[in-house]
Amino acid sequence: MRNERYDIIIIGTGAGGATMAHALADSPARILILERGDFVPQEDENWDPEAVWKHLRYQTDERWLDDRGQEFRPYTHYNVGGNTKFWGSVLFRLRREDFQAVEHMEGVSPAWPIDYQTLEPYYDEAERLYSVHGEQGADPTDPPRGPFPHEAIPHAPAMAAIVDQLRQQGLHPAPLPLGLRDGCVLCNTCNSFACKLHAKSDADVCCVRGAIQRSNVTLWTNVLAQRLLTDSSGKKLEAVQVLRNGESIRVEAPIMIVSCGAVNSAALLLRSATAAHPNGLANSSGLVGRRYMAHLATMMQGFHPFRKNETVFQKTVAINDYYFSGPHTRYPLGHIQSQGRTHGVMAQTVVPWIPLWAYDAWVARGVDWLAMSEDLPNRENRVTVDRDGRIRLNYHPNNLKAHDMLVREMKRILKRLGFWTVVAHSHGRRNTTHQCGTVVFGTNPRESVLDPYCRSHDIENLFVVDASFFPSSAAVNPALTIAAQALRVADHIKKTELKMMEARA
Repeated sequence: MRNERYDIIIIGTGAGGATMAHALADSPARILILERGDFVPQEDENWDPEAVWKHLRYQTDERWLDDRGQEFRPYTHYNVGGNTKFWGSVLFRLRREDFQAVEHMEGVSPAWPIDYQTLEPYYDEAERLYSVHGEQGADPTDPPRGPFPHEAIPHAPAMAAIVDQLRQQGLHPAPLPLGLRDGCVLCNTCNSFACKLHAKSDADVCCVRGAIQRSNVTLWTNVLAQRLLTDSSGKKLEAVQVLRNGESIRVEAPIMIVSCGAVNSAALLLRSATAAHPNGLANSSGLVGRRYMAHLATMMQGFHPFRKNETVFQKTVAINDYYFSGPHTRYPLGHIQSQGRTHGVMAQTVVPWIPLWAYDAWVARGVDWLAMSEDLPNRENRVTVDRDGRIRLNYHPNNLKAHDMLVREMKRILKRLGFWTVVAHSHGRRNTTHQCGTVVFGTNPRESVLDPYCRSHDIENLFVVDASFFPSSAAVNPALTIAAQALRVADHIKKTELKMMEARA
């Protein structure tokens, strides 16, 4: 087996790994970034709903197993930038209260080992890095903060009219915090599409492309990380075994950063079991793979047969009035946001026997929304790996009462806006979007896998930096928090690990 050696290895180029690469690129360390996929090409298919949604051109074709042992194709993308290439670029900070223990209808959302103030300067930095647009003070749940790096994206006329009507209902709609770059044309293929113009703030264009311009940073694409390899003591990683162009290669480094996403990071640790770590690496707590969370997310569309929706870019509105309590309950319900336009072929993937022309006519008269509630951590919701290495996801959403109340309330809101009917759809037990919680961080090694800087309690030179470290899922998009924590962890590594490496040199 051929050997290579670097100072830092980063596995994965999503929001965590790419931001880490960006933040560490200005150090003298020799950095290797490993990515399972390749760059997404700039091509017409980027904006083709049929290519993206019917033919799944960019989605992985691998199959996972659900809790019943049935195969399904996860909504996951293996490419430079990871799933951020296809995100809607909504970049919320967690609410200040999300870092504290919060009582919900069906359980408690646990406290984090850090508070909002700890992450606040890194939120500021992450918003600058990802070119976030927003309006300070517009959202009543937003923590105290300075101005956004860029002004909020203006509402299209029809959405502005809806915002006025929402205010008349006593609600407090606010601009969605969006990561969009110069050159954005506010098209109708942003949410779940790759940007043909590279004008969306994804981890590829914001972080990876700049990092690899540095002479000390190397990117390997189309490389599968198979196992992490420890030294004889079992307390330190020596190398990662990768498969590249059909060749098995051992790549060594004194610092390893795993950023494969909550499911795949847990799977890599579990696949790397040894005699000293029979249940998987970094798993003395037994929590690797456990506490899987994915937001309870219901896509909703208000429909009116005589109102054609001429809006091109409608993903600009946030409603957080029910984030901390509902209209008839003291418990949190969640978050609501407008969504990118649904295309007929996208709707047809849910019920394929209805002809496309009917869907096209339907979605042309609809306005799209997302109702999102917090998923609570449960040890039995977990990622495991079969003997053949295949991922099994055992997941049963919880906190359903609160989510059902939020959906019902949103239906009432839309009816008051004059829509004739409301359709709704949820991914349920096979939801792999906003995945988090499988390699949780904390201060007690018996109750967490990582310390507050995302370093493994068990393996001294292993860091895991993606949404797997989340103790709770909150009810807003997780990406900005991943990026902010990545910047914080990178700062810590530069002040500690790299300083020691320089001293020994």
